[in-house]
Amino acid sequence: MAIQWFPGHMNLTRKAIAERIKDIDVVIEVLDARLPGSSANPLLAEMTGHKPTLKILNKQDMADAPRTAQWLAHYNAIEGTRAIALQASNAAAVQPLAAACHVLAPGRGGMAKPMRVLICGVPNVGKSTLINALSNKRQAKTGDEAGITKLEQRITLADDFYLWDTPGLLWPRIIVAKSGYNLAASGAIGRNAYDEELVALELLDYLRRDYPQLLEARYKLAGVAAMKDEEVLEAVGRQRGALLGKGRINTQKAAEIVITEFRSATLGRITLETPEEFAQWLAAGQQLDAERLAKKEARSGKGRKAS
Repeated sequence: MAIQWFPGHMNLTRKAIAERIKDIDVVIEVLDARLPGSSANPLLAEMTGHKPTLKILNKQDMADAPRTAQWLAHYNAIEGTRAIALQASNAAAVQPLAAACHVLAPGRGGMAKPMRVLICGVPNVGKSTLINALSNKRQAKTGDEAGITKLEQRITLADDFYLWDTPGLLWPRIIVAKSGYNLAASGAIGRNAYDEELVALELLDYLRRDYPQLLEARYKLAGVAAMKDEEVLEAVGRQRGALLGKGRINTQKAAEIVITEFRSATLGRITLETPEEFAQWLAAGQQLDAERLAKKEARSGKGRKAS
């Protein structure tokens, strides 16, 4: 079952975006370059799909460069969408974004028709860092914890360029189980909504197959591809001294080490999904969700007949 996290302020954010989008010219959706499919909010796509969209693959310095190129090609092939990879803290790298918005909405500009941009994305993806770099001011709070921004705010980048910052928004039901784990591993989900050991095991399962050399180099291991996820987690704990009495491994501590070192890119440059993989996960999730809804409707129908 997928991890779920949709605190009350997110429902308020959803309503605010639905109201604001009427007057918006361009939507900037900030994604995590390490999980560009899982960090793309389907709820946002539903609410803003008719607007030109600039997708920013942030944290590209932490992501697998060849896979980032695949995701850029994937998103740039979508009509009305442009995708750019960058590091939000690099002020020079973010300055061209204003020009990119004008390309997407060429009819906007000047005092009579100012550019109106909505910036959105999942929690802890780097929206506030991006805004501060764009405006050359510390106008938005930043942090390494999901849910820092709680209220919408308007920021003036120029006399004819307005930017609305919104709190991080997930979606009420995550139907792709893998996305829930990837979002948790990245820090986009509140800490009380998931089991760190399970998230670490899911992360290690992927890394064993796709990045075994990084695990072996970081934790001084050999043959991780042939090991079970639990064996790798215990080996990490043993190597890092995460021990309990009588030689037992503190797997909770080992899980924290793996997750922290993924988030900081200490493990190396990693991307947890390709466009093809995510498409398969999404199709499977949609199928399971359709079956769930069909069963729910069948039970509801039986209940109505019985009454």
